[in-house]
Amino acid sequence: MGHDKLRKFRENLGFSCLIQPEADSLIVKGEEGLVLNDHPLKGRWNGEVFQSARPLVLELGCGKGEYTIDLSRRMPDRNYIGVDIKGARLWKGAKFATENALPNVAFLRTRIEFIPAFFAPSEVSGIWLTFPDPQMKSENCRLTSPVFLERYRGFLKRGGVINLKTDSVFLYQYTLSVCRANSLKVLVSSPDLYGEKERVLEEMGSMGMDMEEAEALFEVRTFYEKMFLRQGYKITYIAFRPDHEGSFAYPEDFDAAYWRVVDPKRKLDFQG
Repeated sequence: MGHDKLRKFRENLGFSCLIQPEADSLIVKGEEGLVLNDHPLKGRWNGEVFQSARPLVLELGCGKGEYTIDLSRRMPDRNYIGVDIKGARLWKGAKFATENALPNVAFLRTRIEFIPAFFAPSEVSGIWLTFPDPQMKSENCRLTSPVFLERYRGFLKRGGVINLKTDSVFLYQYTLSVCRANSLKVLVSSPDLYGEKERVLEEMGSMGMDMEEAEALFEVRTFYEKMFLRQGYKITYIAFRPDHEGSFAYPEDFDAAYWRVVDPKRKLDFQG
């Protein structure tokens, strides 16, 4: 492990806005095997972590926290929590939030699979998924799969919105298929976000969505978004409500093999 990464891990220990639970404190042995143990902050984020009680919004797979930070500064009437497993990435967002004394930002280092351990029913008002791994070969690992929607339903308020912004046509089309299979309400959908800016803004306004978030959708670009735009990939966006009775169904109309060919694996170019 590089010295710089070790330095960031040490500094992370001093950031009060960064919660880093040990994995073995979340997984306990029950009568039927391993089970997820509730974290002490579950249901207590407003009051324990944030000084003022405001609606909670999550960014799952937040990376360096660009969206978490920017949304929190645009909308001080909400509390934002960025979630990621990579401590070296979270360091940047946690350091910025600490140095700028941002009162409505926190970061949580954990696997997204463990997210039900941290939030109580109806504790979260909205979710952002920004450029997650499309997981082309593992459906249950996709952050918009029925498995994850079931997890989100455990803590997302009824009427809460999930926002997916991604360069992956594969994940975008898969998410649309999941919404169709479960008759989920799609508020806005675009296969070319920047090419359809006027239409997207108009639809977001007509759906009563927050226009501060709408502006951030176009004005905030993550590290990976900038990289993929340089390579000529279009950015897609979908906002939907996962309100649903009963089990979430898997989509039968999604042609994974076709979309894998249409949407090949990205080349990571860290130059520029």
